[in-house]
This record gives sequence, C-alpha cells and structure tokens, in this order.
Amino acid sequence: MSNINYSLDIELNDNNYLPNLFGVNDKNIQILEKINNVQIKYRGNKIKIIGTKSSIKDTKEEILLLFEQAKKGLNIDEDKIMETRSMKILELDPEDQVNLFFQTKKRKILPRSQNQKNYFQLLNSKDIVFAYGPAGTGKTFLAVAKAVASLQQGLVKKIILSRPAVEAGEKLGFLPGDLKEKVDPFLRPIYDALYEMMPYDQVEKKLANNTIEIAPIAFMRGRTLEDCYIILDEAQNTTKIQMKMFLTRLGKNSKMVVVGDNTQIDLISKNESGLIDASIKLKNIDDIGLIELDQRDVIRHEVVRKIINAYENKNSN
Repeated sequence: MSNINYSLDIELNDNNYLPNLFGVNDKNIQILEKINNVQIKYRGNKIKIIGTKSSIKDTKEEILLLFEQAKKGLNIDEDKIMETRSMKILELDPEDQVNLFFQTKKRKILPRSQNQKNYFQLLNSKDIVFAYGPAGTGKTFLAVAKAVASLQQGLVKKIILSRPAVEAGEKLGFLPGDLKEKVDPFLRPIYDALYEMMPYDQVEKKLANNTIEIAPIAFMRGRTLEDCYIILDEAQNTTKIQMKMFLTRLGKNSKMVVVGDNTQIDLISKNESGLIDASIKLKNIDDIGLIELDQRDVIRHEVVRKIINAYENKNSN
C-alpha cells in the first residue's frame, strides 16, 4: 500500500446506519479492505479510501450500495457484502436477478463469478447439468441450493443425494449401522450445504420422512426417479457403467445435477471415469448442460485459490 498515492473521500448523509454498515469492531470495513485491496479510514460519517484508481472506484460503489441497504433495515454482514459485490461485478439488473438467485428459507444464494452465473442459468434451464472443477468453486453448494429452493417451492417432491463410496469399494455392508450411517461419511459435504440452506431440525425431519433421501449409486439400479431433484456428488469416481445406469434413472418432472473434479479421480484406472466419458459423449444433447469451473470461481478462503493455482502451475511445468 505504501506506493499507492490515490485516495478518495466520501461523506454519508446519516450517522444512524453507520454501526450496521461498519460492523462490530469494524469487521465489515476489514472485509471490504481485504477483498478490494484498499485501506479505509473514517471519522464519523466521512470515509477516506486509499488504493488504486479502480479499487477505489469499486469500493466507493460497494459502500454506497451497502449504505442504501442498511437504510432499508437490512443487516450488513459478509454474505451481504459478497452478494452486493456479485450484483455489481456481474451487472445483474432487477429482471436478471429474478432468475439468478436461489431463495431458501434460510438465505438467498447468488452467483459470485461469471462461470457461476452461467451455472445458475443452466440449473434453471436444463434437465441434466454436469458441473466439474476444483474444490471450493461452488459445484455442490449451488446444486444443493437449487434443489432446496425447488423443494420449498413445490417444484419437486423430494431430493435424492447420491455419491460413489469408492473408499469403501461400494461394499457398504461391512460398515456398521443402517444405510444412512454407512454412507454419511461420504456425503458430509452435501450435509454441510443442506444445513446452510435449512435449519438443522428441518433437515433431520426431511431425512427421517424420506423427503431428502440418501441413495448410494450402488443402490440406484432398477429405479425410476420422478418428481425429484437428484444430485450426484464426486461423480469423477463413478465408472462408465455406473454413470450410464445413474443417468437413465431420470423420470418425469425430475432434474439431475452431476458434479465432480476430474483431477481427483480415485478409481484404479482414470480412463474408467464416468464423468469424463459422459461429458464427451453427451455434450451435443440440447437438454444437457455442461459447465467447467476453475480457480477464478473459488468462494472458500482466499488461500484455497492460491493452493489450486500452485498445484496447477506445478503440474504444467
């Protein structure tokens, strides 16, 4: 920051909303500083932003947008900051916004990158969507958000969650407990996403009454899945035969999302991956959407993006 000489002063017109805008112990200010690589100083309602010309401009626009939302009584926190930033970066107008967020009872989910915006559009328009990319890009999270929103809107009657249990060799009978207890370790990322969308007791109730069903891919043969939102996670670890079997389970009024990471294949032969095979064979079918996410779409901790970049650079050398 020491080599940057640009600064901009802005003045907000109502002190009453500043505690909400700035956050407890200036937490929101610190988030804005980090994501925009700027320095923010304030005294009362007068704010000074220090950084590059473009970063100052972005920060000013975000602060003014957040201030208007604070005046409307909305709570300003990290989610609201990232939501506002996404709306600005992706230039979402009110008409676009209707189709580019998933509203669950617990929160509103918006895209945070252009690729995620494209993913949203595919989830809204295609019967089957394939999404692949590295950890932290929102593949599973956004699929679960769409599934929960569809269930709560009455568009489907149940959610089915599936994942290949490669680490157990699909021999789940040797694990202790009932079916749910056997596969829980393999579905933990999906549970984490569910609890982000719905209160814990609602998730447990829907699991108990089978509105949310856990169905390991090895147990899917012979079924026809109607009025369902179906998610297959870690799809890179399905075989070609398993993938064909899974995709042909799709019934009337159902949607299916297949997510995975082609760099994390645990099969003995990577050439057997059903995800890679399907993405090649099915790419020209209009009712099927394919989206590849990359390190630019990482929404976890910033260090995750750096880790992915480091490994990709190492592999390319």
